[in-house]
Amino acid sequence: MQSNKRPPASILFIFGGSGDLNYRKLTPALYNLFLDNWMPDQFAIAGIGRSPYSNEKYLEHLLDGVTKFSRRRGKQNGHWTEFSQHVSYLQMDGDDAAAYHKITDLVKQKEEEWGVHPNVIFYLAVAPQLVPSIAQKLGALKLCGEKSTTRIVVEKPFGHDLESAHELNLLLSSMFAEEQIFRIDHYLGKETVQNILALRFANALFEPLWNRNYIDHIQITAAEAVGLEGRGGYFEHAGALRDMVQNHILQILCMIAMEPPVSFDANEIRNKKVDVLNAIRRITKEQVHDYAVRGQYSGGWKKGEKVVGYRQEEGVNPQSNIDTFAAVKFYIDNWRWQGVPIYVRTGKYLNQKATHITLQFKQAPHYAFPSESAETWRSNRLTISIQPNMDISIRFQAKRPGQTMMLDPVDMTFDYDAVAGEHLPEAYETLLLDVMEGDATLFMRNDQVDAAWQVIMPILETWENRPPQDFPNYAPDSWGPDAADALIARDGHTWINLPPAP
Repeated sequence: MQSNKRPPASILFIFGGSGDLNYRKLTPALYNLFLDNWMPDQFAIAGIGRSPYSNEKYLEHLLDGVTKFSRRRGKQNGHWTEFSQHVSYLQMDGDDAAAYHKITDLVKQKEEEWGVHPNVIFYLAVAPQLVPSIAQKLGALKLCGEKSTTRIVVEKPFGHDLESAHELNLLLSSMFAEEQIFRIDHYLGKETVQNILALRFANALFEPLWNRNYIDHIQITAAEAVGLEGRGGYFEHAGALRDMVQNHILQILCMIAMEPPVSFDANEIRNKKVDVLNAIRRITKEQVHDYAVRGQYSGGWKKGEKVVGYRQEEGVNPQSNIDTFAAVKFYIDNWRWQGVPIYVRTGKYLNQKATHITLQFKQAPHYAFPSESAETWRSNRLTISIQPNMDISIRFQAKRPGQTMMLDPVDMTFDYDAVAGEHLPEAYETLLLDVMEGDATLFMRNDQVDAAWQVIMPILETWENRPPQDFPNYAPDSWGPDAADALIARDGHTWINLPPAP
């Protein structure tokens, strides 16, 4: 194990400890932090749930999740035994205020055992409707008044619309200081997303070109090859625009478009992100048809397998108008980005799983080269691929070997997997470590949440009040409805699809 500067003593309470998120993501991430020597010298993890687990059965359940979903699956080498000594299970109902003494009892026990007051972290890995009740009961605990050591982590979705998000922010801020509230978006923990800041601000090569003078347009794609995967009940109240654009995609857009920070202080970074959200041109309800496209998948074939349409999925209204695909054209009205269109799209059952950002540069003049050399001419392009591959690629023109001046586009690529392999941390590892350290840089602040909702509310409200007449309007294994191609084609562009992962 390598030696790292580790966080102070910490106790992590996971509400929803017997649930899927902890099973698939949180415990595997904490275990990997332990294997990499990032966990505190003194730490405890307490899963909280209503399921009647004994400690022994609970640990067996978690080990099964680690074996199946960890990036080091199957490579325990005896370390699980050591890690599991720090893990316990508290069977309690989050609605039962009287049961919360179990939390304060455990904190007091560890404080006496360790001789130091630990960081106390409450991770709410529960359904959104349970968050207010749990937060109110936690807020009544005396230890939650200790701003420097007590934190609450809230998973997305953060509200259902602007009004509910605002109400949730008011509720949380009535019991916790803003620096105690960590609104988590796992996309921001992905290594390639974080590297956007390093790419932009640590290289003199890029920042002078990162503006409207050189960039023609930007595309952000977050495509999913799968359907609902049993989440029909959730998705029927969300939709693609809420589920992906309002949080993941807008946060990525902020990192691409923000101004250079004067430091990497958490609030300085978040101030710059809020500036971007506030500068996004608001789409009026009358303009929605020209700036946004929605879609819903039909039944059909996906990679040789027959799949049902969205309206036939379990938990879905047979007349549902929920969007499983959304594409939007944004403009940022500031000096850096004025007039540069930013196209975003996301959807279920698309041709491949792919999340990538493309910055298309303006055309270089052709006149200096023979006319035949322009046949394969392509604009310069910078592509940041987040999944399934993690890489950064630059496309430029180069002379084709031979006696004639023929040009071909070539790519220069930095591949994360080739450099890091299994040592590349997953998103939740990065974010959980940041929570323990109290670093809020990659977490959304309350004004960021409100500003992001303000951007998409006119679209949401228009779609809700004007039921689509053409649903379902795209087939599985396609790239979405034809209207999405038309949205970008009107400006003389086409969607950029990367080659499928090998």
